[in-house]
Amino acid sequence: MTITDVATYMQEVGSKARAASRTLAASNSGQKNLALNSIADFLHDGRKTLMEENQKDLQAGREKGLSEALLDRLALTPGRIDGMAEGLHQIATLPDPVGEIFGMGYRPSGIQVGRMRVPLGVVGIIYESRPNVTADAAALCLKSGNATVLRGGSEAFHSNQAIAACIKQGLEQAGLPEETVQVIETTDRKAVAAMITMPDSIDVIIPRGGKGLIEHISKDARVPVIKHLDGICHVYVDDEADPQKAFDVCLNAKTQRYGTCNTMETLLAHDTIAADFLPLMAQAYWEKGVELRGCDKACAILGEACTPATTEDWDTEYLAPILSIRVVDDMRQAMDHIEEHSSRHTESIITENISKARRFLQEVDSSSVMVNASTRFADGFEYGLGAEIGISTDKFHARGPVGLEGLTSVKFIVLGNGHIRT
Repeated sequence: MTITDVATYMQEVGSKARAASRTLAASNSGQKNLALNSIADFLHDGRKTLMEENQKDLQAGREKGLSEALLDRLALTPGRIDGMAEGLHQIATLPDPVGEIFGMGYRPSGIQVGRMRVPLGVVGIIYESRPNVTADAAALCLKSGNATVLRGGSEAFHSNQAIAACIKQGLEQAGLPEETVQVIETTDRKAVAAMITMPDSIDVIIPRGGKGLIEHISKDARVPVIKHLDGICHVYVDDEADPQKAFDVCLNAKTQRYGTCNTMETLLAHDTIAADFLPLMAQAYWEKGVELRGCDKACAILGEACTPATTEDWDTEYLAPILSIRVVDDMRQAMDHIEEHSSRHTESIITENISKARRFLQEVDSSSVMVNASTRFADGFEYGLGAEIGISTDKFHARGPVGLEGLTSVKFIVLGNGHIRT
């Protein structure tokens, strides 16, 4: 499809999405689940076409000189296609949040007042590289009763369009408008500029990608944005920490995966335990190939195993086998460091002191705060949300992993029996 007038095309997409959202809001759970399971079946049965289209993207990526890591993220293997299909089946089994009524109570006037959970309406999602996001995002929006407009990266254009075809077939089989999920059919960047300035058609934008993309969207959007810019996560090891717990958590938080937003980037160690604890960690990190950058005290303890940290290190999301380490005098100094350098994503304290743990939970202002647990647990699936569409470090409208409930809003409902206000 050749699109010459992007502005007109995007207005048509927005108008169709708004109309579809009204139809979807009137659908029931059975209809939505039928669509999800049908899409999964079409993905499974259409794997040959999906992989052929994906090869076009991979070949173009190689010609553009994309790194092996990016090509790996872009690739659709049989296992990843099975994973997409299984994810859709799993989302179909999750409780439907739409229509839930809670907080009902009588007022002195005799009316009943409560709240009902409702869809946001139309969700716009802008993302890069991984084509499986197309299926995941469509499924979460569909289950939560939202129409969605998806704009994937140009490097995954053919893959995304092939997945979109499966989605359309599944929606048709369930009797839902095909415009319930629209995958933008142009790689022109004007489409992104239009999406983020269409408040009449799109209710919220969710960007998923690099910090540059998210900063750009947040700066120019006229539509509310659910986002996090980066994940500078901290683990503070207290002087009353259990050494084995501290070792296990700090190793896992950094090395379980390097390229995720919930990976620890800074380790804070209490001064009284640093001399014993840090050399043990350094040896374990060395075996994993992790580069250490530390403050003066950390470098004095670790010697050649540690290079001096720069000012920029404390504010860097490495997404790589690199870790910054700081020795602190006490928990107050650790929390002050987090306050100054955290991206408000995830922080953890390792301590056996319940009072300190409660204080850390209360005073540290991040979307996830943990006690004696790895930051790698900051994930929608691990939190029992079933799946997530992203992480929000904002305080409105959702915070932390955004699952089905985070893709809904609430409205007040009032039940009366001819009541009038006097």
